[in-house]
Amino acid sequence: MTVDRTVRLVVGLVVALSVLLMWIHSPAWGWVAVIAALSLAQSAFSGTCPLSFLLRKLGMRENRCAKHVEQ
Repeated sequence: MTVDRTVRLVVGLVVALSVLLMWIHSPAWGWVAVIAALSLAQSAFSGTCPLSFLLRKLGMRENRCAKHVEQ
């Protein structure tokens, strides 16, 4: 699995879990989904994501086919 796919998986699971906890336990869990969504949105604009930085440091591979080699 690549860094990009892992980030999307983790954020998706966090949002799903927070919605489930919001339904079962307390509406305050909705803030976890909001924070995850805002973090994902800011990473699209800034190009920085703490989770992807950590995964790269741990040695997870990048998506090599998306990188273009200039001739």
